Amino acid sequence: MANTIPAIFQVGKNGIDEHVLKQFEEALEARELVKASVLKNSLYTAREAGDEIAQAIGADVVSVLGGKFILYKESRNNKVIQLPH
Repeated sequence: MANTIPAIFQVGKNGIDEHVLKQFEEALEARELVKASVLKNSLYTAREAGDEIAQAIGADVVSVLGGKFILYKESRNNKVIQLPH
């Protein structure tokens, strides 16, 4: 599912702050699955950025590939994805 979605966020030289975390939280509430890319000028690797954001907002890192990472968080009000039990 995540392979076909476009990256909607970029983590760059400004890093990860409260504003970035809020944007990820809002996007995950709406979509449950979010892809982001880490720019070459970032102090973070894709793994580091994904892990830090996921931990801060209670999401899960689904995948890290190259300079991109994918996060999942179940939506409270807009459940789209049905995970197997």
